[in-house]
Amino acid sequence: MTAATSNIRPATRPRKGAISADGTVIPVRRRGLRVGKGLLSALAIVLAVIWVFPVYWMINSSLLPTSALESATPTFVPFGGSFLNFTQVLTPSFFSALGISVSVTLLSVAVCLVFAFLASIAISRFRFRGRVSFIVAILIIQMLPAEGLFIAQYKMMSSLGLLSNVLGLSILYVASVVPFTIWMLRGFVVGVPAELEEAAMIDGLSRTQAFTRITLPLLAPGLVASGVFAFLQCWNEFTVALVIMENNRTLPLWLRGFVQQSASHAINWGQVMAASTIVAIPVIIFFVIVQGRMTSGLVSGAVKG
Repeated sequence: MTAATSNIRPATRPRKGAISADGTVIPVRRRGLRVGKGLLSALAIVLAVIWVFPVYWMINSSLLPTSALESATPTFVPFGGSFLNFTQVLTPSFFSALGISVSVTLLSVAVCLVFAFLASIAISRFRFRGRVSFIVAILIIQMLPAEGLFIAQYKMMSSLGLLSNVLGLSILYVASVVPFTIWMLRGFVVGVPAELEEAAMIDGLSRTQAFTRITLPLLAPGLVASGVFAFLQCWNEFTVALVIMENNRTLPLWLRGFVQQSASHAINWGQVMAASTIVAIPVIIFFVIVQGRMTSGLVSGAVKG
């Protein structure tokens, strides 16, 4: 082989793929990835529509008269609807139930977060006798069926004179929600290295100052997420309130009583849907308030080294 022929190189094969608008070649692999992402996005949109539709149907039905709801042809858009169903369900009994639900929920969430936060710090940062047993007990408590505790809870509240009482119901809510909240917060506390506090203490801060200035802000997303869970559990809880609240009613009990009042005749589903929408509004407002903090915390990730 001569020197002239040795410098001759075979021509490169043309790259397979589509031609973009600027004349560049889009590889087949990249085009397949784009198609896959497009299919996943379409699937996500379909699932989101399926998830949102019951909520939309509830709001849509709350704006329609009974004749439209009982018609064989469904009405998907509430043209000609009104807020009459809402005005009919906003009775003094609703505002009484709303006040009880807000009081019980806020008190339960506040106390639950305090206890769960301190307990999660203890089992994550310190080593003490009975630590493992305490963690196992938390898991075992979660396995107990709530129905098996009704008789004991009723007798306990009755002996304390706390039946149909906001404080009595709040105590039971805290007892039922705090175990899982401890377990949930423990994961966030473990994710924050203890070396950050030690470094702050080397710089001159006390242990309390290092905790409040360094660790506590990093745990804010965990507190928000745990607060959301506790809020939903307390706001939507029905069975314990049904047993304990004999005279006073929370919003879920009020909604049940509203349906029972219509059991003697045809149920006014427009009013039932309006009442359900009203009960869901505080949850939506709560999520709007905390979602910015919760989303920013989860997106930012854990501690950066």
